Amino acid sequence: MKMRGKTVALLVAAGSGTRAGGDLPKQYRRIAGKPLIAHAIEHLEHPAIDAVRVVIGPGQQALFTAAAGGRVAEPPIIGGAERQDSVRLGLEAIAAAGGAEIVLIHDAARPFLPAKVIEAAIEAARRCGGAVPVLPVVDTLARSGEVLGEVVPRTGLVRVQTPQTFRFPDILDAHRAWNNGIATDDAQIARAAGIEVAAVEGDTMLDKLTYEDDFARAEQRLSRRLTSRTGMGFDVHAFEAGSGVWMGGILIPHGRKLKGHSDADVVLHAITDALLGAIGAGDIGQHFPPSDPQWRGAASSRFIEHAHGLIEARGGRIDHVDATIICEAPKVGPHREAIRASVAALLRLPPARVSIKATTTERLGFTGRGEGIAAQAIATVSVPEEE
Repeated sequence: MKMRGKTVALLVAAGSGTRAGGDLPKQYRRIAGKPLIAHAIEHLEHPAIDAVRVVIGPGQQALFTAAAGGRVAEPPIIGGAERQDSVRLGLEAIAAAGGAEIVLIHDAARPFLPAKVIEAAIEAARRCGGAVPVLPVVDTLARSGEVLGEVVPRTGLVRVQTPQTFRFPDILDAHRAWNNGIATDDAQIARAAGIEVAAVEGDTMLDKLTYEDDFARAEQRLSRRLTSRTGMGFDVHAFEAGSGVWMGGILIPHGRKLKGHSDADVVLHAITDALLGAIGAGDIGQHFPPSDPQWRGAASSRFIEHAHGLIEARGGRIDHVDATIICEAPKVGPHREAIRASVAALLRLPPARVSIKATTTERLGFTGRGEGIAAQAIATVSVPEEE
């Protein structure tokens, strides 16, 4: 496994504590019918993350194998006595496999990682060297004891979360050089080594699950039942003079182009309509009227990102997208995986949840005569039941 030039997520799940109750380490406790660590792995399946490595505790191999369900390609790394020991062992394992460019160090006890935090952390780490998600402190702070002590000013204070994200060689060197006892987190080790750590906006979904009440609240939040909906989309564009065809956000060389008010990306138009249909939000023409000059020549990525945003705003998620391209030419096969990767990135999905197919009409009809291209799409979306 050669990782150099890649972004790797290091999921730390080596704890053995049971403060949340039960006989299992909390990372294997079930929420909404699924182990906590499985939720964490699922939320790390993001197009910006090239690989996930997991650090587990000694003797937890069987628990991990059952919980992960084959979603992690590489074998787990056995952790150490303290969290920082486990992180160091994980970093060394990544280094031994060829290294990385960026590493996100994340705690399994914060399983519900939003995509926007992943993206902000990676961008800031590339720019500054390190990044951590933070939230402002809103409660009054006071010193504790048998009697409430003095109030501590909260101005300028933040709550620090994970993933703590760094340029890989820098944080590896920082961990190797650390000799100041137990560190509270990786950012402390990074700052001691002179690494600039940027603060990016965190999320309450990243609140750490530690005690029984934390798990009860998480269960309640997830118990808001989701219902599965399906939407269908269909789009057609005719050929005109030009030198390339947009399909799924990829420009494919061709002797002609597709005619349309925007960039005429027939694949993204069909998928957009399928997504809008799944949430009952009309069609692409209602959101982006062809009569509006602002959409003349617009990239269709804007349309699909708009539909994705509407689904997120309703608390939903995209489960799967399947598109079929219908044409005689250009040949889709050589570009299929590039189209699939492009659509997955636009929807912030792993490529495994996107399907791109192609067919012809055996030279029947307008596509068979080479007059244009058609595409149809089906999208499966889960939304809160009350929607």
